[in-house]
Amino acid sequence: MYQQWRPERARAWHARQVWGCGFNYLPRTAVNWLEMWQEETFDHTTIQQELRWAQAYGYNVLRTNLPFTVWEHDRDGLINRIEHFLSIAHRCGLKVMLTLLDDCAFSGDEPFIGQQKPPIPGVHNSQGAGSPGRAKVLDPTCWPQIEAYVKDIIGHFHSDPRIQMWDLYNEPGNSGVFVGEAKGMAFDARLEFYALSLMAQAFEWARQASPSQPLTVAAWHIPDRSQCEHAFIHPIDIAALHLSDVISYHAYVDRHGQQLIASSLAAFDRPVFCTEWLARHVGCVMEEQLPLFHAQNISCYHWGLAQGKTQTWLPWPDIPQTEENTELWFHDVLTPQGKPYRKEEMALVQKLSKR
Repeated sequence: MYQQWRPERARAWHARQVWGCGFNYLPRTAVNWLEMWQEETFDHTTIQQELRWAQAYGYNVLRTNLPFTVWEHDRDGLINRIEHFLSIAHRCGLKVMLTLLDDCAFSGDEPFIGQQKPPIPGVHNSQGAGSPGRAKVLDPTCWPQIEAYVKDIIGHFHSDPRIQMWDLYNEPGNSGVFVGEAKGMAFDARLEFYALSLMAQAFEWARQASPSQPLTVAAWHIPDRSQCEHAFIHPIDIAALHLSDVISYHAYVDRHGQQLIASSLAAFDRPVFCTEWLARHVGCVMEEQLPLFHAQNISCYHWGLAQGKTQTWLPWPDIPQTEENTELWFHDVLTPQGKPYRKEEMALVQKLSKR
């Protein structure tokens, strides 16, 4: 009863969708998803303004993350705020992908309720927080709570047409902590082992909630950005690709790398989505790759909308700042006033999304 979609069903579903041109979303006033979704800092005004900007520029889909910690603290409030967010997105012509779990926690801190720390000047995504956090991922006695969360959220929205699909787990096993490394945090090899098991469980729990929308987890391991032919051979990626109803992946690589990846993923004979891309410092640029995604009917979600507290216009810390690239934005496409970082990029979004 609770089985993966057959490829034929996934392709039939995909045939009813428009090509998705989208972005990963945090409002410019939120330093992380805890700040976005908590009652005290849920910024209706900014969300509405920014999603209207996105609509005007031609975007039609978005991806955003939910924080387990907010659900644990204020379940009913979170459900109401998700409803409100979906209503705003729907009015702006945007279908939504919701992500439930997340190991990409650059701050190195466990998630906490209340006032979040301010961004660290000059540091990319310095206060990124996980869902549910590494401590709970590493403690299977906490997993019944995570099961309840997954089933509750998907069960509540299981037939909501405003939600296009569910991303169950963002970058499972990602223990790269930009700020945490400075605190002396060491890589914990257990995280990958537990994340793989938790991801498989999440698919089972999600299917028990009988969603009408497809499920996915993105493959994300690329050992070297210039060696894309070796992408997605990690056990976590292999499991994600074989468990997903529709295929998704992350790739901050150049055009040639995107072509190699798209070619390899076509073998699954399922719809393909690139749910994270755009990194201008490493040649992952709009003018080359947006037309590629469009031509191959791969819906795509670049990182970031408006320049804000996450500071993701700054490059990853492993990319040196030089005199030539200091003014170059890494992610994001709009200024805090809603103006394009590059007019040519937004003109391309408008052109391709209308086709």
